[in-house]
This record gives sequence, structure tokens and C-alpha cells, in this order.
Amino acid sequence: MAILPITMFGDKILRKKVNKVKIVDNEIIELITNMFDTKRNANGIGLAANQVGADRSIFIVDLSNVEEYEEFKPLVFINPKIVKYSEEQTVFEEGCLSIPDIRSDVERPEAITIEYQDAELKEQTMNADNLLARVIQHEYDHLLGILFTDLVDDEMKKRLKKPLHRIRKRKIDIAYPISKTIDYQLTL
Repeated sequence: MAILPITMFGDKILRKKVNKVKIVDNEIIELITNMFDTKRNANGIGLAANQVGADRSIFIVDLSNVEEYEEFKPLVFINPKIVKYSEEQTVFEEGCLSIPDIRSDVERPEAITIEYQDAELKEQTMNADNLLARVIQHEYDHLLGILFTDLVDDEMKKRLKKPLHRIRKRKIDIAYPISKTIDYQLTL
């Protein structure tokens, strides 16, 4: 369908708690389809709607390009809510399409339970662990206005100041389309 520009660190919509989806109409279906096209084009494994400028409680996950997950079926999460976190924590390096070329170790719960609606607004519950749990938590955080760089230690935050400033000012060279201004917001 269409490849959408990805919002970058500093864009206001990335810091906003997004609005719930009330109905799944043609515009929402088109948004979801375009999100999958955009994620594939940028070689990502997950994408939240606000990362393409849409103020909607939607994210997608597709791990099928990850070794050991080749049989993974793409997932759509609408109006998600993580209802349970495991006590066990793991540290793993994360990155983000909205924060290109920056990676850092982030500690997160090993397993979660998430409630959400599918593309037909049917209620679903999923237990996830390992990489799937991490990606879900990362994308879910986007819907709450939280970025993975918020979760790193103070020393890493200091080291990231200059690279994050370059991203905010669009002084980056990446292979996928990005939003042109920090005020960008797709209206649906």
C-alpha cells in the first residue's frame, strides 16, 4: 500500500499517550496495512501507530525475519493493556526505528500477559516471554509516550545526549522516510 514517514525522537506525538480505537473502519485497516509496509521497508520487528504520526492505540509485531522465529505470524494489537509482568527481569539490547543508530541495554520483565483487541475488535489475551515479550513491552511503551532511552541508566542518558540531539534536528542519514517536522501528526 504505502510507506509512511517515521516520526523521530523529539516529535511531540512520541511523548503523548495515544487515543483508543473505537471502531475499525477502512481508515484503520489502511493504517495497519501501511504500518506493516513501513515496518518492512525500515527492517523493523515492531511499530506503534504514533511512530507513523497516528494518534491511535495500535501496534504491530512481526518477528518472522528473526532467526528461530521464521514461522511467526504477524500480530496486530489494538487498545492493548499489559495486565501482568513477571518478577524475573532480563537485560537485552534494544533499538528503535524512531531513534536510529542508537542501541542500549534495557532491563525488562522476562514475561508478560497482555489483553488487547484484534483487527476485528475481538478481545484477546496473550502470554508472552523472551523476545516477543520484550518487543510487545517496547511497542506498548510507545503508546504511553515512553521511549527505550527513558529506561537506561543515568550514565547512558548522558552519553546519548548528543546523538539524540542530532536525531531531533534531523541530522541523520537513514534509508527510510522520516517525518519532516516535529509537529507532524497524521489525522484519522
